[in-house]
Amino acid sequence: MADQFDVVVLGAGPAGYVAAIRASQLGQKVAIVDKQWMGGVCLNVGCIPSKSLLKNAEVAHTLRERGKEFGFSFENLTLDYGVAVKRSRQVSDRLVKGIGFLMKKNNITVYMGAGKLTAKDTVSVAGTDGKTSELKAKHIIVATGASAMVPPAWKVDGEKVVTYWEAILQERLPKSVIVIGSGAIGVEFSTVWNAYGVDVTIVEMLPRIVPLEDEEISKELEKEFKKRGIKTLTGHKVESVEATKAGVKVVVSADGKQTTLEADQALVAIGFRPNSKDLGLEAAGVKISERGFVEVDEKMQTNVPGIWAIGDVTGKLMLAHVGSAMGIVCAENIAGHETVTLNYEMMPRATYCSPQVASFGLTEAQAKERGHTVKVGRFPFQPNGKALGLGDYVGFVKLVVDEKYGEILGASMIGPEVTELLPELTLAQMMELTPAEIARNVHAHPTLSEVLMEAAHAAEGSAIHM
Repeated sequence: MADQFDVVVLGAGPAGYVAAIRASQLGQKVAIVDKQWMGGVCLNVGCIPSKSLLKNAEVAHTLRERGKEFGFSFENLTLDYGVAVKRSRQVSDRLVKGIGFLMKKNNITVYMGAGKLTAKDTVSVAGTDGKTSELKAKHIIVATGASAMVPPAWKVDGEKVVTYWEAILQERLPKSVIVIGSGAIGVEFSTVWNAYGVDVTIVEMLPRIVPLEDEEISKELEKEFKKRGIKTLTGHKVESVEATKAGVKVVVSADGKQTTLEADQALVAIGFRPNSKDLGLEAAGVKISERGFVEVDEKMQTNVPGIWAIGDVTGKLMLAHVGSAMGIVCAENIAGHETVTLNYEMMPRATYCSPQVASFGLTEAQAKERGHTVKVGRFPFQPNGKALGLGDYVGFVKLVVDEKYGEILGASMIGPEVTELLPELTLAQMMELTPAEIARNVHAHPTLSEVLMEAAHAAEGSAIHM
């Protein structure tokens, strides 16, 4: 006999488990299904362990490259990368256990196994314990995430050719790496490996690294990477990736000329594809795009009543915090609770390379393309007392503002802890505040947030410290 629920969630990543918790809070009887782990990719092999490794990398870089500046000296400095990886696993495991606790606290039934729709209201779970369970639900939420995109001709062997998954778990450091793709994963791993002395070359098909960011951000990051010894080959297409006895051979082309690169390892970081196959969605009549994304409306509802989708599998914006926001909105719509409509364009975007990159909304170029007459408020970290004290003062904050109405259209930032500075600006935008109001808000001194205040003053033509 089938187990009966109000809501069954397929996938226990940041989208799925958050949706399950919110649905339970709103009085729904909830089950969640995952074939591998609580917390999904993010907590286990993505966002969380990578931040642990990046902290280790920050310390390693300081000790290796900046010891004299800070008054440190070592006769024999030893960096054990294996210990860094073990620490990252401990951080991850702690949070994963926390998700398990939250499931119990919210009376959410957990099924570990592969879930598949066998009808519009039924999920069959092939359990990891060998048993099969049948779940009946008024509402089914698909939150199965996405996986690394790898061209069929490139054979990932987990040792010489890897994706983020293998890279984040490996305890040995390669001597040299070719990073294919300069999005968040590519530049974050480049930061980690370079800090430990690995020879890193980034290959990017588009004309600049972090190509979705403002052009000024790309230039600044490339300049800083060059200082650190990270090589970047932009405007280069990868023709082939081949594992050899010694490591890997990557053939790239630019302007009609081919070049062969060799290294110990290659990281493929060119994007993600949705995990929408083999879920029974097509049989249930759910509309899926040509690229495999599950199509949803602003309520997170598919074209089939009672079937919903959230997170990376929808392709709206493949970020963990966006998936979580979608999960909350979805659960609230299911329960008939008051909710909001998400504006994906204004969602915060964070990249944890060094220096960090953060942005939201429109770049200056995008704003102009849409017909806005813009004014830009820009302020560097170099005059900021806190940044100077930290010894981390590269970069700037750039506000893009509609000149006529004073509306904040977007922001792009590069520098120390800029990912932590985003919420003030996204909140200001959401609440329709202007740069003048941000500038009038008194910011504590000395803090990095003063750069936001100064950029807002600059947008008004009255920067104080520049």
